[in-house]
Amino acid sequence: MPVLRCLRTVLLAIGVVVPALASAQTHEELKQDFDTAWRAASARYAYFDAKATSWADVPKLYGDDLQRLSTRDDLVALLERVLDELYDTHAQLNVNLANSPRLVPSGTDLWAEWRRGEATITDVRADSDARRAGIRPGDVVVSMDTVPIAHAVEARLGRSYAHSVSAARDWALRAVLAGRHGAPRQLQVRQGNQVRTFELSARDPSGQRDAAPVSQSRVAAGIGYVRFNDSLGDEATIRAFDRALDDLGDTRALILDLRNTPSGGNSVVARGILGRFVTRDLPYQRHVLPSEERDTGIRRSWLELVSPRGSSAYRRPVAVLVGHWTGSMGEGLAIGFDATRSATVVGTAMAGLLGATDPIVLPHTGIALNLPTERLYHVNGTPRETFRPGVLVDVAHSDSHGDPFVEAALRVLRQPGHRGPAKQARHPQ
Repeated sequence: MPVLRCLRTVLLAIGVVVPALASAQTHEELKQDFDTAWRAASARYAYFDAKATSWADVPKLYGDDLQRLSTRDDLVALLERVLDELYDTHAQLNVNLANSPRLVPSGTDLWAEWRRGEATITDVRADSDARRAGIRPGDVVVSMDTVPIAHAVEARLGRSYAHSVSAARDWALRAVLAGRHGAPRQLQVRQGNQVRTFELSARDPSGQRDAAPVSQSRVAAGIGYVRFNDSLGDEATIRAFDRALDDLGDTRALILDLRNTPSGGNSVVARGILGRFVTRDLPYQRHVLPSEERDTGIRRSWLELVSPRGSSAYRRPVAVLVGHWTGSMGEGLAIGFDATRSATVVGTAMAGLLGATDPIVLPHTGIALNLPTERLYHVNGTPRETFRPGVLVDVAHSDSHGDPFVEAALRVLRQPGHRGPAKQARHPQ
């Protein structure tokens, strides 16, 4: 099915009104769609106060690019560049070109940040080409596709903010390292005193997905393990998880692995999973709608509840594994387990994706923007993107020959006196 028709079918299925599209658009229609996108973001994007972006300047800064628009693909490429002004990996288009930038975190196998002025790898995706090639946490990137990494990052940064903004520089570093669809990557990396060159294939990490929604096993005597295979957007995951939990019903403890959920998902699946671990209705995350406060001056916020599901709750000790490829709804599920005191969260910082997104469909081209329009919080008020696990795993300094996350979870579950989740407290409504 052509991409445009597929997008239209999906949007109609979720109740989004999509106009009939002509085979081509005029220059003026393309400009009108750009203006619609810019104005919609102005009104609805939830995180401008956390950004150095001067969004009001964007039409002027991209005026020359606007004048050169002639095809729908031109507009896709321009909108991709304009969304970089938000340095927000959760602000995305629902369509892409053959050579579009890969999305972070779903399309990348490397997590990195600037440390002491160096582009430092802080995590490498499990079962990835980068991991198999020998790239390790602690390595320093020297160049990407023969371009010095500092120059490549400078070219990716937006036009409306100072390039010294540290959050933008870390975002741009990860975006550059992800590369582009259909293109191999050549990385020059310093490992200790040695500089090595790595050739990574053109295949996208986002395409490497297990066919089964969940995998299950027993990692130690009496301890079950369930891994979610980037499946939190598939309602079949609920049934698959129920079967896995039933099969592991005789265990004395359980590990739930959310480290491979970079594509996010939906709250139906998250509540379906979390509902097997609570005994009464409990709040698991808080929402805030900034656009309504901007329009009316009145703050709007609410708590989302999870309800018990199934004949009985699993009330033995549970550890939830998270990492840099735990994204969006995976992050929501992790903070939900923490908020309801149903599990101990173990791992690293998560992907840090901002808020909950809504699609904005452009009238002439049918291009859809997914923009974070709601801010999301732990029920204790911590922004979801800044949440940290109760038990941290240092992947850069681990001397483990196995899986340091699983080993950390086993230590937690085997602690004397660890009898499972604390009593589920009542939270203020």
